[in-house]
Amino acid sequence: MNDIPKLVRNNQEQAVASWVNYLNQLRIDDLLSSFSQQDENLVNALTSIEEAIRKIDLEVVTANRGGQHGMHGFIAEIAEVGIANARQQILGQESVYQWVNDNGPVDLIRRGVEIQQKFVAAGGRFSLGAITEHLQNYPDFVQNGGKYQIPADYFEMVKELHSMPPEEAGKLLSRSGDGPSFKDWQRIEAFFQEGRIGIEALEPSTLEYHEVQRGVYESTMAAEEASLRSTDQALRDNAYRESLPNLQEGAKATLAAAAIEGGTAFVLAVVAKRREGKRLTEFSEQDWLDIAEETGFSFVKGGVRGLSIYALTNFTATSAAVASSIVTAAFGIAEQANRLRRGEIDQVEFIENSEFIALEAAVSALSSFVGQALIPVPVLGAIIGNTVGTIMYEAAGSYLSKREAELIERYIGEQRVLDEQLAAEYRELIDKLDQGMSDYLGLLERAFSPDMQVALIGSVELARGLHVPADEILDSDEKVLAYFLD
Repeated sequence: MNDIPKLVRNNQEQAVASWVNYLNQLRIDDLLSSFSQQDENLVNALTSIEEAIRKIDLEVVTANRGGQHGMHGFIAEIAEVGIANARQQILGQESVYQWVNDNGPVDLIRRGVEIQQKFVAAGGRFSLGAITEHLQNYPDFVQNGGKYQIPADYFEMVKELHSMPPEEAGKLLSRSGDGPSFKDWQRIEAFFQEGRIGIEALEPSTLEYHEVQRGVYESTMAAEEASLRSTDQALRDNAYRESLPNLQEGAKATLAAAAIEGGTAFVLAVVAKRREGKRLTEFSEQDWLDIAEETGFSFVKGGVRGLSIYALTNFTATSAAVASSIVTAAFGIAEQANRLRRGEIDQVEFIENSEFIALEAAVSALSSFVGQALIPVPVLGAIIGNTVGTIMYEAAGSYLSKREAELIERYIGEQRVLDEQLAAEYRELIDKLDQGMSDYLGLLERAFSPDMQVALIGSVELARGLHVPADEILDSDEKVLAYFLD
């Protein structure tokens, strides 16, 4: 390897490309992992809903548990567990509810908190009357950390009326219709004035009172399934948006590439000065200016390279190795175009140099791609592949150059021998041609001699020289008489 700095630069360029590709792959892997996890989350959530429906159908409706007036309470307990757990599971979290199912003081347990659920419409007290009865049997329930859960619509009404001042509540006397009444306010005030528990001991269910009635819960659970699927799709869409290329990551790739290329240029520039025999302490101001200029230019090039590779790999169907080679070739050809404009090279040299640059870039891209495939370690595979490929390419180029020189030398020798042989044959042919022409001219001279006898003899010789058949040549008196008299 004759040009170590060139190999170092090639490796640095492909390392940047491989690193950008690694960043892209991380985003893709995270997206695929997120989708796979979300598949599992959706299955778990829907399974919770299906299990709740099955229990309601078999253990409550079919068994007529609770009778006509109490069945909805058991439906509410099972539905609360199924829906609340499903809403956690769709987010990838653990189930939070357990159904106690023992007709005791506790209906549900949520992360260690005991819950008594009350879905009671009788008496128009928003389930507060049922809570009072429960407190009579279990006076320490709230003190021991327990919670009372009532329908979501009931809880909103209780909270609204409990926070309403008396003067505002007085206006309810004239209200008619489906809204709360002054009597409702009085009942709620009376409940809390007893002082046994505060409103903080209450919490809303995920369901409203009407949603857990027999003949309605099926549509409630079906709506929850649809909502879970909608949530699932929203989570997938959000994961996809987060996996898209973004400005922050592009800036990171640009700055990292600039720093790497600038750092590489700095080291190579210092090494080049050291090879001239200078020590670091002997570097002049101009030496440091030269190093700074080379480093700064490479820093800018690195930034352009990082941004270009990031854009090409994310917005076009281009691999990182090829993207890096495209940028490298572009820089190289631009430099050759500059030299052409300055008159340092002619058009033929520009084309030849550009072709050579493109070929080297293609070799680097292919080598890095193969290396990364054979050694699937980010950056390392690309560097090893590029190093091996470049060395093999230069070795092959050197061998081919030597071979070409031998072939050309042998060809020139063969051409020299052939030229000498052809020259000798040419001289021989010219001599024969000269001799034949001399003889021919002599024959013509005799054939057209003014002396009739000489002309006759010359004509016969000319005919023989032109290969006229012997029986057609008038070379005797008999042939002449026969030709003219017959």
